[in-house]
Amino acid sequence: MHEARRVLIASRLFAPEVSAGAFRLRALAKGFLRRGSRVRVLTTTPPPTAPSTVAEEAGLTISRFPVLRDRGGNVRGYVQYLSFDIPLFFRMLFAGFDLAVAEAPPTTGLVVSLVSRLHRKPYAYYAADIWTDGVIAMGAPKIVISTMRALESYVMRHAACVLSISDEVSDRLEVFGVDRAKIATVGNGVDTTMFSPDGPAKSFEAPYMVYTGTMSEWQGAERFVEAMPAVLERHPDAVLRFFGQGASEPAIRASAERLAPGNVELGGVVAPTEVAEWIRGAAAALVSIVPGIGYDFARPTKTYAAAACGTPVIFAGSGSGAALVREHGLGDAVDYRADAIAAAMIDAIDRWKSGETASLSAQRAAWVEANASLDAVGAAASDAVLEASRA
Repeated sequence: MHEARRVLIASRLFAPEVSAGAFRLRALAKGFLRRGSRVRVLTTTPPPTAPSTVAEEAGLTISRFPVLRDRGGNVRGYVQYLSFDIPLFFRMLFAGFDLAVAEAPPTTGLVVSLVSRLHRKPYAYYAADIWTDGVIAMGAPKIVISTMRALESYVMRHAACVLSISDEVSDRLEVFGVDRAKIATVGNGVDTTMFSPDGPAKSFEAPYMVYTGTMSEWQGAERFVEAMPAVLERHPDAVLRFFGQGASEPAIRASAERLAPGNVELGGVVAPTEVAEWIRGAAAALVSIVPGIGYDFARPTKTYAAAACGTPVIFAGSGSGAALVREHGLGDAVDYRADAIAAAMIDAIDRWKSGETASLSAQRAAWVEANASLDAVGAAASDAVLEASRA
């Protein structure tokens, strides 16, 4: 039994904003609440594209503050991060808490670390990925890379607990000097009450495939558009639909107009319930990681969301994400090449038309329910943080 604690969560993303990080922290907050803690979330005012604000629960207080966002509505970029982190210092300074949890980026972790030290309270850091790897992947100058590595290492080494989403991420954390005993590998997952085979599905006579979530440089989702000409030779009515936003969106839009005009649609950010409807009706859900740039350890949340809806995944890339799909029968894992992707997309449409996709829906969803429920992840994460804070 855990004693009641005052937990403060500091994050630029929180529900109702549509992102894996926002959902993950919502589950963490619920985990603390179920263990009798009171939770205060210091976050941002959501963008206009976000669904209606989530109602606060007993014991949960959400404090929002305006922040700078990029053109896509994201809190992404050094100036945007600082517009959250600088006010956060003062918001935390006068907040009473027994322990704090910081979500990336590491600049937010640094603020939480400094204020926690002033208050003489422990803090935890949620490491969903390694930000230094991302900076390297974007080709940042060496001074930026070294600064990020030093900052990220400091924040994680001084945390009472570092939450990791996979064994691969945990291994990377040790490279940054984090004591393995401090690392809690809690897994990754999705809300299986929202993402499940049960519920309405978008229905069209023509087959479609769907990509949901962030479209960043390291995901390289434009490769799916490059595969479409070959797919259209076999299935002229096939449609590729994107929902979400990110730095690669302009490139995806340009490629769509050049390679498959009329057969690629970008629908922007939509509510998670609508995302689930699109996934349920799709012939396949698409996931990608550009190989060899430092993100081969990643297991994108969109993989779990698709499988939870019973929809097969086409994973383009290598590493842990590909192994996840291949080893658990969640779909097809292929090389990050347009021809390999096209072959998998054609095969997925053939299976959808034959009824094979629907026949395996329950099997895929059952695996996610048993192994990647977000409630279970939130419970494990809150237990780990509370245990470490007592130590």
